[in-house]
This record gives sequence, C-alpha cells and structure tokens, in this order.
Amino acid sequence: MSLIQKRLFSLTSRVRSHVGASVIYSNPETQISLRALDPPRLIQKGRKFLKLSQEVTVLGPKGQVVMDVPDFARIVTDEETHRIHVSVDDDSNKIQKAMWGTLRAHMNNHVVGVNEGHLAILRFVGTGYRAQVDKDGKYVGVKVGASIPQGLDVPEGITVKSPTPTTLIIEGCDKQQVFLFAAKLRDFHPPEPYKGKGIYVNDETIKIKNKKIK
Repeated sequence: MSLIQKRLFSLTSRVRSHVGASVIYSNPETQISLRALDPPRLIQKGRKFLKLSQEVTVLGPKGQVVMDVPDFARIVTDEETHRIHVSVDDDSNKIQKAMWGTLRAHMNNHVVGVNEGHLAILRFVGTGYRAQVDKDGKYVGVKVGASIPQGLDVPEGITVKSPTPTTLIIEGCDKQQVFLFAAKLRDFHPPEPYKGKGIYVNDETIKIKNKKIK
C-alpha cells in the first residue's frame, strides 16, 4: 500500500510570519541587552512547556522594560542602522511560529514605550463618579456608587494623573502593565448598558439598551 502524499495548494516556499519578520525601527538613545536566565523558567503553552532562558532589557529615555523570552528566540540589533530583527530557530515549528509574531509585537511595544510611553485614559461617567490620586501618586481612590472606599495601589513603573475629577491618565513604558492596571480600575464599575454609567477606557463605547418594562 503506497503512502498518500500531502497535497500542496502552492508551489512557492513556506510562508513566513509577516509580523515576526517585520523590522523594528529604533534610535541611538535606545539600548537593548540580552542575558541568560539562571535558572530558566518554564511556562505552560497548551499541552507543552516553553523554556524561558533569556532576559531582554530595553532601556530608553523614559525608563526600561525587562522581558523573558524563550530559548529559541533570536534578537539581533544592527548598531549602524538601529534596526532590530526578531527571529526563531525553526519557523516550521507551530509553537515557535506562533510565538514569533508575539515576541516581535512585544519588542516593538517596549521600544515605543521607553521612548514615547504608553497611555490609557479612563473616563468616569455617572452622577458623583470620580477618581482621586493621592499626593504621592501611589494610590488611586475611586467613587462609583459604592458605600465603601474603593481604590488600588499604583504599581511600580506606572504614573497616574487626574487632570479633572472624572478623568485619569495612566502612563508607563510597559504597555501590558498600563492596560492591566486600567482594566483593574475599570472592574470597579464597568459601563452598564441601560444608563451608560461606569468607567470607560480610551475610546470605549457601548450600545445603550431599552429598559425592560414588565
């Protein structure tokens, strides 16, 4: 019995990751260093495990971001053109190919973050809804209709400003941490669909529903 060969719909070479293969443009003020993690960390990815054996540090005018990357990742910086290339050892491996674009996206976010920063703007909509940042900028208190005091400590590496009582501006180098903190504040009162009250992040909008009449 002969083996059935896999049919290909294209005669061209294997398609590479469009996102992962894209060049990251940097500048002379950005410094990128890579060192080995000892000991390495293991994280679960589906039924398999990823070995994070490298640590990348991106340093710029606004601060620095540290990211752990797998052992199969390759990050090369061209010092003359200030271009950053991200690649993997085996782009035919499903996990490596899937992580390729993700690693490149994170690296690009970090380069932008240490140079320009990332912003998340929160809007408090509702009667009496407001936020207040303490003098040290280390605690954010919110009033969104609850009878008890609510708020969160500001994580390290993030700054929070309140230009108006109903607006918060969250800024930081790490995009993931900025929007994670914004999401935690939003959880105190997500926008509700009947009166539109709640905490909105950036350009978030909701569709107002009609009230249920029995």
